[in-house]
Amino acid sequence: MSNAPSLDHFPAHAQDKLRYGDTDRQGHVNNAVFSSLLETGRVEVLHGAAGPLADAGASFVIARLVVQFVGELQWPGTVDIGTRVARVGRSSVTMEQAIFQDGRCCATGESVIVQVDDATRTSKALSVSAAMRLKALMASA
Repeated sequence: MSNAPSLDHFPAHAQDKLRYGDTDRQGHVNNAVFSSLLETGRVEVLHGAAGPLADAGASFVIARLVVQFVGELQWPGTVDIGTRVARVGRSSVTMEQAIFQDGRCCATGESVIVQVDDATRTSKALSVSAAMRLKALMASA
C-alpha cells in the first residue's frame, strides 16, 4: 500500500478505544500499540460473527508483520481499523490493513497469517470454506 488509503477501501472494519496507558513520553500513542490495534482488525476477521476461520484443532499464527507509520495517534479517542485480504495461499493469508483516527490514515500494515495444526505445530491447509470467506474480503482492483 503505497498511497494512504481511506477506510472505504477495506471491506472489514473494527474499532478500538485508545487508553491513557497507550501514550508515551512524547504524549502520543506509542508505536508498539499500533501492532495491537492491527491485531484487533485481524481478530475481527479470523474470529468474527460468522464463526472462527481456523479448523478444529488448528490455530492462526502470525508469520510476518510490517507496519508503516504515517501519522501520530492522539489520546483520548478511538480508532477505526480497516482490513482486506491481499492473497490467500494454501495455508496462509496475507492481509492489508490501515489504522484511522478521525478519518485520517495514521498507519498501514501488512501481515501474513498461517494456519497451524495445534498438535504438530506445522502448517495446515485452509479449508475450502475458510478460503472462500477470506477471498470474499479481497481488495478489488
